[in-house]
Amino acid sequence: MSKGVLERKFQKSLKDKIRDLFKGCLIIKLDADELQGIPDLLILWKDKWATLECKRNRNSTHQPNQDYYVNLMNKMSFSSFIYPENEEEVLYELQQAFQS
Repeated sequence: MSKGVLERKFQKSLKDKIRDLFKGCLIIKLDADELQGIPDLLILWKDKWATLECKRNRNSTHQPNQDYYVNLMNKMSFSSFIYPENEEEVLYELQQAFQS
């Protein structure tokens, strides 16, 4: 299976889990062709927002500007790299951020 297929499967599973955690949330796939390095997903829930950059595993390469945007958006609200190995931890942190 190609890395793109693996990442898409992970992303679909992740979106299902986020929808279960945050009933009524909107999840928007962001377009890196519009802004190179922008995280993959924007999550809108009540008056909160977050972005997540999905990776197929912890060793996946980061594209130019991804670290910059994840760090910038994390200072604004919540943003993180997420992959199967840290999914539980990041979703917990996202729940904490959305509760504050």
